[in-house]
Amino acid sequence: MEITTESIKELREITGGVSVMQCKEALLEAGGDLQKATAILKKHSTAAVLKKAQRTLSAGTVGSYTHDGNIGAMVLLSCETDFVAKNPEFGALARELAMQVAAMDPEDTEMLLAQSSIKDESKTVHDLLNEATQKFGERIEISRFARLSSR
Repeated sequence: MEITTESIKELREITGGVSVMQCKEALLEAGGDLQKATAILKKHSTAAVLKKAQRTLSAGTVGSYTHDGNIGAMVLLSCETDFVAKNPEFGALARELAMQVAAMDPEDTEMLLAQSSIKDESKTVHDLLNEATQKFGERIEISRFARLSSR
């Protein structure tokens, strides 16, 4: 089966920008079926996270979000290298996670990871981190977060 650049592009959009080669390999394995390829990439993402679990987190970025000046949140999103920490997409993920904390007010990291994403309810925050690990090729973790409210 021939895999088209359009199908690769569509799979990359679905998966949040997984590499072209990973998308192509998943599509080949799935016989061109986008849903099966998405499931394959999700399985590979979990394996990648487990493989990188013991790596040291020595870099990161702080994402922040304020809502109408009444609620604010900050998240320290850690990674292995400055190269990833300075990536604009990594910073956007940190901000998205801060928005999640502001909106959902989780008690702890475990609760945060289990929550459905406010931007895509079909994914949990844990899924977002797994996808980021696969995308950036590094271990990624929420090290700390804080939420403040004037109410």
